[in-house]
Amino acid sequence: MNPELYLADLEAKPAALEALAGVLEAGDPFAGVPEGVRRVVFLGMGSSRYAAGVAALRLRAAGVDAVAEYGSAALGYPPADDTLVVAISATGGSRETLDALARYRGRAPILALTNTPGSAVTEDARLVVEMAAGEERGGVACRTFQHTLALLLALSARLTGAKADVPGLLRRSADATADLLDRRGAWLADALTLLDGSHGVYTIAPAERLSSAEQSALMFREGPRRPSDAGETGDWAHVDVYLTKTLDYRAILFPGSRYDEQAMDWARQRGSTVLAVGGEIEDAHAIRYAGDDDPDVALLTETLVAELVAGTWWAGAR
Repeated sequence: MNPELYLADLEAKPAALEALAGVLEAGDPFAGVPEGVRRVVFLGMGSSRYAAGVAALRLRAAGVDAVAEYGSAALGYPPADDTLVVAISATGGSRETLDALARYRGRAPILALTNTPGSAVTEDARLVVEMAAGEERGGVACRTFQHTLALLLALSARLTGAKADVPGLLRRSADATADLLDRRGAWLADALTLLDGSHGVYTIAPAERLSSAEQSALMFREGPRRPSDAGETGDWAHVDVYLTKTLDYRAILFPGSRYDEQAMDWARQRGSTVLAVGGEIEDAHAIRYAGDDDPDVALLTETLVAELVAGTWWAGAR
């Protein structure tokens, strides 16, 4: 793992998204998904599971039985011909995901989503879809996380028959990502100061974009090795609000939940520091970027703020 190369990986995000948009325009990589799928089981760990959780929620909202499971879980849905198993692993070698696949091989159709063609996760898969994120030389999943989300949106459209311009969304997200990168001189220094507390960084997001909070918290733990944890905005008042009373509580809030104000009310009362990414929230510091009023653009873009803060801290600690 290398912080300078990780920061370079982040710089390459806009170009990688543009390239993925071209791949999707050239043909649907999910055209080989079997007909008659009644249930979708996502398997993954870490960033892969974060992205899968969002995809599963969207599919359920569209009436498709879908679940995102830990690859490490001993129990799970039984295999069936009408159950599509989506195994997600950027490296293609996540031990837990491969172990979970053992109960489905030859007993249910498997789709492998990976950034590593020919890796172990592709063995016995009926369909293999490449993330096309390029090599992450920094050793941290950042572009692969973003591309996993994008491709799962495309898969959701395929399964539900929804009309979705995913290539167009990717290009808007590339512009939004480039905007944050180009203007970091105007916001990054302040963000570094605001979030630099003695008790770590907390991240908060609505259920529909919970992956943004989870991925952001992971970046703070994985790179600079700082305490960080993620929470869902409404649930926050039931599980994390207590920390604001005793800690130097500093949080990134990804707006969009109807419970944003509930969380902010507690933050105001207890003098907590909140950085809102992608929206204006009363008494919170704000970072805006191009297209942040589109929830899908936000889903694919907003983690970049935490990634850049984490990468900068990480590089400075070497």
